Amino acid sequence: MRSAEAGGGRGTNDYMQPEEDWDRDLLLDPAWEKQQRKTFTAWCNSHLRKAGTQIENIEEDFRDGLKLMLLLEVISGERLAKPERGKMRVHKISNVNKALDFIASKGVKLVSIGAEEIVDGNVKMTLGMIWTIILRFAIQDISVEETSAKEGLLLWCQRKTAPYKNVNIQNFHISWKDGLGFCALIHRHRPELIDYGKLRKDDPLTNLNTAFDVAEKYLDIPKMLDAEDIIGTLRPDEKAIMTYVSCYYHAFSGAQKVRLYSNRICKVLAVNQENEQLMEDYEKLASDLLEWIRRTIPWLENRAPENTMQAMQQKLEDFRDYRRLHKPPKVQEKCQLEINFNTLQTKLRLSNRPAFMPSEGKMVSDINNAWGGLEQAEKGYEEWLLNEIRRLERLDHLAEKFRQKASIHESWTDGKEAMLQQKDYETATLSEIKALLKKHEAFESDLAAHQDRVEQIAAIAQELNELDYYDSPSVNARCQKICDQWDNLGALTQKRREALERTEKLLETIDQLYLEYAKRAAPFNNWMEGAMEDLQDTFIVHTIEEIQGLTTAHEQFKATLPDADKERQAILGIHNEVSKIVQTYHVNMAGTNPYTTITPLEINGKWEHVRQLVPRRDQALMEEHARQQQNERLRKQFGAQANVIGPWIQTKMEEIGRISIEMHGTLEDQLNHLRQYEKSIVNYKPKIDQLEGDHQLIQEALIFDNKHTNYTMEHIRVGWEQLLTTIARTINEVENQILTRDAKGISQEQMNEFRASFNHFDRDHSGTLGPEEFKACLISLGYDIGNDAQGEAEFARIMSIVDPNRLGVVTFQAFIDFMSRETADTDTADQVMASFKILAGDKNYITVDELRRELPPDQAEYCIARMAPYTGRDAVPGALDYMSFSTALYGESDL
Repeated sequence: MRSAEAGGGRGTNDYMQPEEDWDRDLLLDPAWEKQQRKTFTAWCNSHLRKAGTQIENIEEDFRDGLKLMLLLEVISGERLAKPERGKMRVHKISNVNKALDFIASKGVKLVSIGAEEIVDGNVKMTLGMIWTIILRFAIQDISVEETSAKEGLLLWCQRKTAPYKNVNIQNFHISWKDGLGFCALIHRHRPELIDYGKLRKDDPLTNLNTAFDVAEKYLDIPKMLDAEDIIGTLRPDEKAIMTYVSCYYHAFSGAQKVRLYSNRICKVLAVNQENEQLMEDYEKLASDLLEWIRRTIPWLENRAPENTMQAMQQKLEDFRDYRRLHKPPKVQEKCQLEINFNTLQTKLRLSNRPAFMPSEGKMVSDINNAWGGLEQAEKGYEEWLLNEIRRLERLDHLAEKFRQKASIHESWTDGKEAMLQQKDYETATLSEIKALLKKHEAFESDLAAHQDRVEQIAAIAQELNELDYYDSPSVNARCQKICDQWDNLGALTQKRREALERTEKLLETIDQLYLEYAKRAAPFNNWMEGAMEDLQDTFIVHTIEEIQGLTTAHEQFKATLPDADKERQAILGIHNEVSKIVQTYHVNMAGTNPYTTITPLEINGKWEHVRQLVPRRDQALMEEHARQQQNERLRKQFGAQANVIGPWIQTKMEEIGRISIEMHGTLEDQLNHLRQYEKSIVNYKPKIDQLEGDHQLIQEALIFDNKHTNYTMEHIRVGWEQLLTTIARTINEVENQILTRDAKGISQEQMNEFRASFNHFDRDHSGTLGPEEFKACLISLGYDIGNDAQGEAEFARIMSIVDPNRLGVVTFQAFIDFMSRETADTDTADQVMASFKILAGDKNYITVDELRRELPPDQAEYCIARMAPYTGRDAVPGALDYMSFSTALYGESDL
């Protein structure tokens, strides 16, 4: 037999009764035994059902000790000695003794309770043993304001029911008969379950049944008492009431813990879900940007020339749209991608998660490399377009010049071959022969004068071939035809001269005046044709100096017109003298000059044409001079704006650099300052757009150089894009510093101290520290780093933390991360695992129903989808492994 008093447990003597008191209770009111049997049986079953078993008769079902040992294992969470499975009495006594020994090992000294009585089914001893177990494992640890056990439980009930009318809890028997105490406890913690205002003190049966039914249905507290028994008993059993009320205490205090740990899990899962969404957003944005770059680079690398100016100008317009409309949003996307990546990494680092590693080919460095390839392809595209436009403009000019010269030459050669092949000298008189000879000499002079034009035509055709003119085959065919015809004319001319010279010996008379007329008229006629050709020639100039040169040359030409007019009058005088001689001497000349086909009428007509072309040329030169003046105004207008905007961008870049290392005010002040600065920069955009408009006017006017500024539109665009990117990155750095400060609990004074130390050792104001600068900075902050081998090893370890990529520099973000790492208050895998263990009721696994009951729906489904099945030996169907899931959240294992 065991001793008769309980000890070792905190406050146990306050509520344990001697055996004789137990007997007296049962003798005084036998109804108490009934209440205790029902209450204790229900209490045991509430725990045994976790192990998948139940009891019906408390003294019979505990006789073999097996379910008694199982009950102790469930409520203590510990393993007892291996039970005996035999049916013999000795085996049963051994099992009960193991259970009693375990109870005694928990500091409880059992009184007059032996294994033999339990095996024999002694109701009194069995109930006493169960009451001892209830006291030790359900009531003993209750503590309220340093009171314990019974007093603590009573004080808890009094405080929870204090605000309720008609409830006065003073004990664990008659204070509970009207049922309002139970209803008040439920309503205080779960007001939605009971409409307390409708309860009446004079209806205890309804009150008790309401409390018992609600507790069983919604609080998972079995129905341990009968309302009729409590009402029908003068003084309800105190032990039964205490047992049942302790279940309320544990249910509500456990619910509070569950909510606490549920909130912790929700917080961790919310962070994880947010980070996964950020990762998905990064992957999509990176894929879209890389796809756009992949489609754009072949377009920029295409250097296939077009055949017309219109097609090339359309290409230039397409490129201009690309630079102004299509690329700027992609620049912003690239910048936002880098900002999202940095923010994600900061959040992962602050929440103690592993760093995000994008898919292969989607790292920030991969995107930067692809972007570099895009800009490399873009670099020479515009210059190529402008050069192609210049080339096509030159080709159009040369082609028109070729057609004009070819048409004039073909007009001149028309009929010359037939003329040279005539046999008129065979039947001519001597005077006619001499006339034919002189005429032939004049033709040869004319032929020689046209030699330059033929050479010019060939030279122009050659240049068109060298410039890859698209219609070169037709040009070459026409040029070849002219050259072949020219060679044939030379051969025919030589042949006719030989024939005339043979005949010349037979002829003696020659009309010198006609010959002189012909010799002077032919060069003059050629000069007039050249003058007409020059006056009608198109011209291309790009500067005022060039047009002024053409104007000067034209004025010089006009100065020669008086002398030319004198020559014309002299030639006409010769013809008049010839006519006079013919008329005087009745020479049979048939009214025409045998030596030339150039008539005075033709000379006068061409001369009149030259006089008409001169003012037209004057007008064309004046219009071109006005156009060049307008171009010069456009150059000056663009230069004036570019010379303001370029230095402004450079100044803003320098000011942003200074702001990022200064310590004026809090980080929020710096962030507000930077955002206001960003707003002022964005407000400057209309001036950039105005400059873009002036640049478009310059390009449309085909202006290719500008001596009034060293800034090109490309310089301004690149500077503007760099300015927007720099301010966005600087704002992101300050935002990450705020995240780090808030997450790590760094004060503003600490942050200022960190920044002051960092800036002090940042000698070159680069925003980073070298290894030696960083070491000196740590020492200045009181970090003990010796110069011995141990100190060098410690510093190498620190460098591996702040510079994991071994770049040889330490950023300010890495610096403050390191300085705050030791004091960080972040969730850990063990904390999350402990929280899940509470939700699971101290089991090594958790079920789907438990997750859905304790967590919000979306986060419960998140866990269910990612938790692996639990495979331990105590696994049940549908059990989930919350341990591996918790470690996976922090990168310590794979989900």
